[in-house]
Amino acid sequence: MADQQARLSWRDGTVPVSDQFDDPYFSIQDGLAETEHVFLAGNDLPARFAAEFRVAELGFGTGLNMLAAWRAWEAAGQEGALRFTSFEAFPMAPADMARALEAFPAVAPWADRFLAQWQGTGACDLGSLQLEVIAGDARVSLPEWTGQADAWFLDGFSPAKNPELWGEGLMAEVAAHTAPGGSAATYTAAGFVRRGLEAAGFEVIRIPGYGRKRHMTKAVLT
Repeated sequence: MADQQARLSWRDGTVPVSDQFDDPYFSIQDGLAETEHVFLAGNDLPARFAAEFRVAELGFGTGLNMLAAWRAWEAAGQEGALRFTSFEAFPMAPADMARALEAFPAVAPWADRFLAQWQGTGACDLGSLQLEVIAGDARVSLPEWTGQADAWFLDGFSPAKNPELWGEGLMAEVAAHTAPGGSAATYTAAGFVRRGLEAAGFEVIRIPGYGRKRHMTKAVLT
């Protein structure tokens, strides 16, 4: 997967769908509620927030997960900055991102602050959020990353359509870049994803998913 921009179609004029993976970027029901259920609650956030907390993510997409985490960080009254690093092979154009995020007025104040500075990839200092989006294939860029995360948001496109982002080798890299006692969460309960996380050293728990998705996966590094 070469580093290139996301190609999109729009479902009902509001939901962006990846032409590369034929998969929507967020839940048609309520993408923000799903993000909060899967990635925040799935990582026991905001309860685990602490100074210098670090989140890493596979699949930046529209930035919705980052915005939800940033909103929760500020609402929790945390001092200092939340550090958020995301790995994205096909960055979305800022104009498309702005259009997609119009569907979520609850995060509009954070989206406006973000989009006012966002250039498409790279580092972005937003005060209480220190963001870095690393463009390119995560199978190459994650092994080169020198950071560690306290919580991972595993949010690639569907494992059936984007298996490269869910393989055992990449899950091992996720574990290698997780702080002791750190966690990971994802909307998928696919068996090969869960087995890959277990092989990497995570304790894997299947918990109720959001909406019509019966199950999702929560993992804690043991």
